[in-house]
Amino acid sequence: MSGWYYLLGAIALEVAGTFLLKLSNGFEKWHWGTLSILCYSACIWVLAPALKVIPVGVAYAIWAGVGIVAAAVIGLFAFNEKLGALQLLFIGLVLAGAIGLRLTTTSAA
Repeated sequence: MSGWYYLLGAIALEVAGTFLLKLSNGFEKWHWGTLSILCYSACIWVLAPALKVIPVGVAYAIWAGVGIVAAAVIGLFAFNEKLGALQLLFIGLVLAGAIGLRLTTTSAA
């Protein structure tokens, strides 16, 4: 499997973990918190093979950047959180950076 697919899976698990952490309401709802911990743990296991073929700085920047954008979108739509115009602009810059890194990175996988 391509390192990029592993990275995509790690991002999905990290975003799911963050969503579940929000649902846990500060671990008051422990079942959501437990699921969050499981997602974060699985995320690290899935990220590890990606780091074999993708430079760590690039992988981490894309993982974090796409996670930031996804968490912001989930916050907007699932939790009705508000973001100002400048916040949306800077989140867009994070996404542009992640896309730019992907487009300029070659790996063995």
